[in-house]
Amino acid sequence: MSTKGPALFSNIGKKATDLLNKDYSTDQKINITTNTETGVTLNSGLVKKGGLSCGDVAAQYKYKNAALNVKADAESNVSTMLTITDILPSTKTIASIKLPDYKSGKLEVQYLHEHASFTTAVGLNGSPAVDVSATLGTPSIAFGAEASYLTSSRVFAKYNAGVSLTKQNSSASVILADKGDSLRGSYLHHLSKLNGGAVVGEVNRRFSTNENTLTVGCSCVVDPETVVKARLNNHGNLGALLQHQLTPKCSLTISGVFDTKALEKNPKFGLAVSLKP
Repeated sequence: MSTKGPALFSNIGKKATDLLNKDYSTDQKINITTNTETGVTLNSGLVKKGGLSCGDVAAQYKYKNAALNVKADAESNVSTMLTITDILPSTKTIASIKLPDYKSGKLEVQYLHEHASFTTAVGLNGSPAVDVSATLGTPSIAFGAEASYLTSSRVFAKYNAGVSLTKQNSSASVILADKGDSLRGSYLHHLSKLNGGAVVGEVNRRFSTNENTLTVGCSCVVDPETVVKARLNNHGNLGALLQHQLTPKCSLTISGVFDTKALEKNPKFGLAVSLKP
């Protein structure tokens, strides 16, 4: 698929959001990935949240321009996704279903052009939801919108719009979401002083409740095996994260969440271990 044009609408502001939220957790997790001689990649995961534990097993098989993903969890849910790239030039087709819900089937087509990107997703049932998105521009500046239409009730479940600006060391985005009820702006800047780390700021405004949330965060590459992240918002919620590559095949993530306005409350901590071939 061509990647010389603007990204999909779902990627607007994604780098800033990932820096503020990705890998932060208060659960205990372990993931083990293995490769078989037949080319199948297996992933086993176990999560402990509170006093409850759950697990899942996933398999991925790639052949030429196609990839098949199957995932089963402890609650007998089986998710299947088939992805085929370049059936037509610059397209990606994704078919998915989550059993035992036979009405959960969905077919999605993505198209990336030099100056535009489009996605269309349709539910495979009698009264499907139809999701569409479009982005126009270049890799440096892009304008986009997305909407979801429920054919059963003939109403729009959502419609959002956004704009993004991307430079070599920075990116900014503004998204009008929740049917115009919320406005989110973010700015991310990579700093050489942080050894490849970055700083980010995000402002969320919800008009119906007149609520504003300001969140700032940063990441710092301590050494080739260690990354430290932190975030803080104006409500006093502080998060910190440490990622360390114990060995080339094993990584450890420790994260914590603190309420600086209620220090009498116990902080929450999360631990994740990932083993890869």
